[in-house]
Amino acid sequence: MDPLSDVLSLLKPRTYAAGGFDAGGPWSIRFPAHDGVKIYAVASGGCWLAVEGLPDPVRLEAGGCFLLTRGRPFTLASDLTTWNGGGDCLVGAHFAFAGGHAGVLLGVLPPIVHIGKEADKAALRWSLERLRQELIEPQPGGFLAAQHLAHMILLQALRLHLKEGSKGGVGWLFALGDRRMAAAIAAMHEDPAHRWTLAQLAARAGMSRSTFAEKFKAKVGPSPMDYLTRWRMLLAADRLANTGDPVSVIALSLGYESESAFSTAFKRAMGCSPRRYARRTPAARLESEAAGASANRLEPAA
Repeated sequence: MDPLSDVLSLLKPRTYAAGGFDAGGPWSIRFPAHDGVKIYAVASGGCWLAVEGLPDPVRLEAGGCFLLTRGRPFTLASDLTTWNGGGDCLVGAHFAFAGGHAGVLLGVLPPIVHIGKEADKAALRWSLERLRQELIEPQPGGFLAAQHLAHMILLQALRLHLKEGSKGGVGWLFALGDRRMAAAIAAMHEDPAHRWTLAQLAARAGMSRSTFAEKFKAKVGPSPMDYLTRWRMLLAADRLANTGDPVSVIALSLGYESESAFSTAFKRAMGCSPRRYARRTPAARLESEAAGASANRLEPAA
């Protein structure tokens, strides 16, 4: 798989709900705080989006799309002051990440990802219209179809944001927009157990070692070797949480000849030993990861 598919597969996004609403006249709807990601697209008409804690509202027009990544309360409204119903139509979904480690993705995204350019809206149009039809004209299998379409809209929105962010954004997601950085990241994802050297990764990128190391850190945040270690630890955490594989087997599969060396690296990244991590509840695992060293994150430090 490619790196974005790898990360999304690791996070296991699942749809809490996919639906929509039709509002007309002066109207306003306030939504409470939420976990995960909420994504909405304007099927017809237009409205304003105001997110708690952010100073400026965002105008949304037909075909536009937005992702909310921080879980803050927000308001959708015709003029941000009133309430009513019939005309402006929005469809959307709420995603939770069953695999944990949501910060791997959300940490490189702003509070609002707004897809509003005409060319970008055209890329979303088919999926958006199909989701709208599935919601207003229920058919056999419609629930599953709506879930798959919501996933497609999420992926398309991330692709479009990646394209914009590659012009100046920092983080692994935006680095995928750089052909040379993407080649090095893809190599690490394809074979995380390989004993990658800086020279080998630079060769994949078609650059000298010094230039590659400098550009990778500028584009991604951590160094190439720190990124590789963190990716290995995320893969290990997923297997510890979801399989019964012994620590020794996981260590060897990720390129560590010594279980001790693997355990040291894991504790540095996740805040506890592999065996203790495997025994913890999902909530405790997230707390453990938060206690780990920030230098090992896939995304740049805040």
